[in-house]
Amino acid sequence: MAKYSSKWLALAGILAIGASSVFAQDSKALIDILIKKGILTPEDAAQIAAEARQAASQSAATPAVPQGAPTSASTTTSASIPMNTPTSSTTVTGKLYVDVSYLDAETASGTKLAAGGTGIDVKRFYLGATHVFNSMWLANINTDSSYFSATGATNVYIKTAYVQAKFSPEAIVQVGAANEPWIPWDEDLYTYRYVEKTIVDRLAFGNSADWGVHFLGTSGIVSYNFAAVNGGGYKNPTRSKDMDFEGRLSVEPVKGLTLAVGGYDGKLGKDLYGTPNTRTANRFDALVNYATPQYALGAEYFSESNWGFTNSASKDSSDGFSVFGKVKVGDPFWLFARWDQDKPGRNLHPTLEENYFNCGWEYVATKGVNLSLVYKYDKLTNPSSASQAAKTQELGMFAQIAF
Repeated sequence: MAKYSSKWLALAGILAIGASSVFAQDSKALIDILIKKGILTPEDAAQIAAEARQAASQSAATPAVPQGAPTSASTTTSASIPMNTPTSSTTVTGKLYVDVSYLDAETASGTKLAAGGTGIDVKRFYLGATHVFNSMWLANINTDSSYFSATGATNVYIKTAYVQAKFSPEAIVQVGAANEPWIPWDEDLYTYRYVEKTIVDRLAFGNSADWGVHFLGTSGIVSYNFAAVNGGGYKNPTRSKDMDFEGRLSVEPVKGLTLAVGGYDGKLGKDLYGTPNTRTANRFDALVNYATPQYALGAEYFSESNWGFTNSASKDSSDGFSVFGKVKVGDPFWLFARWDQDKPGRNLHPTLEENYFNCGWEYVATKGVNLSLVYKYDKLTNPSSASQAAKTQELGMFAQIAF
């Protein structure tokens, strides 16, 4: 009985060793020793060798299952996974506007202003996150950090914080603080927001984001964005009697050519209960832009009335235009320039006129890193105050870091 037990123990060991080709020679030596000891006969050895070869072939045909992996009985094939299974992801983004420059500012009489000098400015730092729940739902939050000269401190605001439902490319709804229809879209076409704000934003005749309900989408060559907002901008989420309205409609009749109109109407969040009746502010926007991989040229016009005068006894209006362009001068370098002209006080200061100009040489160091050597010139004709800056010049290096 012991002999047969030893024989089958030997068989088990040989099968375990012989199942691996690495130990093939060791198993043959073991069989020879067992024959000499009388534990196995030559016939037993032949049978064991045959069974070892069979076990080895079966092991090679069956792939190994990693530890902790489900067995074949519980494994689900990819074909059986529903196509609409929710998938989620979170993306963190950031954008920094910084410059090192020399600024010269003076009044109409030639008096130098304290704002002039040499230094480094961090104009903006945005940090945000977007969580995608599935193809329909996502949530976004984006903070805006900027230096506030009145307090000498850096303030942090919630610029965007919204939930989005995408029913189709033609019907996207955002509820919360989200980008306004005109300024951020305009910045994307201009591409040099880190150098200067677009004309409506630079003159403070609009908000880049606000709290409300936003409806946007794209259908063929047409894109649109309409919003009902509080009116005070993203830094002031307070409510008033009624909401303001802003909208944009744009078309791309041929590749690279964009035509757009937009408008705003409302009380800018100033129409509060218990306060005197306020005026309605409105703005009209129009833009044309043509862009190719080698160059781009664009122009926009705006007119507004009572912006900043909704709760004032006075009324005023303004209008202006901006022309901008860029050309590639060899990868990764661009030359760009822009000219703005506006009359920011047609009613209260009818002779006041501004001419703003910038030009620069841009180096796209890598994706997300843009460096530009920039010159800026700004002149006010017939300024409304003797202490107001009538001429400003700036020369420096401007950078955008985005991830």
